[in-house]
Amino acid sequence: MKTIGVGHGTGKIILMGEHAVVYGEPAIAFPFRGVRVTATFNASAHNQITSSHYSGLLADAPEALQIIQQLTTHLCQQFDQGPFHLTIESTVPSARGMGSSAAVATAITRAFFDWIDVTLSDTDLLTYVNFSEAIAHGNPSGIDAATTSGSQPIYFEKGKDFEAFPLNIDAYLLVADTGILGRTREAVAAVAQLMKTKTEYTNHLIHHLGHLSRLTKEAIIHNQPHELGQYMNFAQEDLRQLTVSNERLDELIQLARDNGALGAKLTGGGRGGCFIVLCQDYQSVTHIQTQLKYAGVKDTWMQGLGVYEHV
Repeated sequence: MKTIGVGHGTGKIILMGEHAVVYGEPAIAFPFRGVRVTATFNASAHNQITSSHYSGLLADAPEALQIIQQLTTHLCQQFDQGPFHLTIESTVPSARGMGSSAAVATAITRAFFDWIDVTLSDTDLLTYVNFSEAIAHGNPSGIDAATTSGSQPIYFEKGKDFEAFPLNIDAYLLVADTGILGRTREAVAAVAQLMKTKTEYTNHLIHHLGHLSRLTKEAIIHNQPHELGQYMNFAQEDLRQLTVSNERLDELIQLARDNGALGAKLTGGGRGGCFIVLCQDYQSVTHIQTQLKYAGVKDTWMQGLGVYEHV
C-alpha cells in the first residue's frame, strides 16, 4: 500500500450524432482532455473529503456527493480498506454534457487502486464507473464511462457494443460554453413531436445525421480535418432544422466560422449548453477563442489532436 494514491479522469463531448442516436443511428463520443479530474487518497482517522463543493466528513456531505460516498464505501468493503482522506480537483463543468460524474468516478477508482497498489484492468475500471453512473443516472448508456476512462473516440449505436477507433486527425478542438443551461429533455421532446407531425422530413434529417457520423469516423481515421469540419457544419444545420439549436448557439457558431473555424456545431442536448469548434492550428484556435470571449461565452477549453496532442 502506498502513502498516497493518485488518479485522473477526463471530460467527454459528443462529436457527432446527438439526438439521432435516440432513433438507432450511430453517434461518436470523444474523450476531451481539455478538462479533467484528479483524485488523491491517503490514510486518515475518518473518511473525509476535500473538494470545491464540500470539505469535511464524508458522512456529512451533501446529497450531491452521496454518489462518491457509495463508490468509496463499495471499494473499501471489497478490499477491506480503512478510513481515508479523499481530495478531488476538477475542471470538468457540471451539467454541461461533459461527463462530470463519470470523470469523477474514473479518477476516484484509479486513485484508490493506486493507493492500495493493485493493478486495475480496463474492464474493472468500467465496472466501477458504471456502478457509480447507475447510482447517478439510473440507467446510463455507459458511453460516459467508456469515454472518460479511455483515450480514443467511441462509435456507438443503440443496442450494440461500443467501438473504439484510432484518433488520427491533426487539428485542435475548442469547446465553448454559451453560459445558458442546456435543455436536453425539452429538445428531445421537440424532436419526438417533429417525428409525429413531419415524419418523412424528420426521418430524413435523422438518417443524414447518422450518415455524417459514419463519414466522421472515416475522416478521423484518415486524417481529414477539412472534411470533418464540413461534416460538423452539415450536422449543425440538421440540428437547427430539428429545433435543438437556438439563436445564441447559431450566432456564436457562425462567429467561429467567420473567424476561420474548419467547422462548428452544438454538442449534447442543445438549446443552450456547449458547442464545439474544429480549428486548423494553434494560431487559429487562440484567435477564435479570443473572439468568442469578446462575444460573451462563459468559458472555453481546448485540446490538441493528432500531432498537436502533446505539443
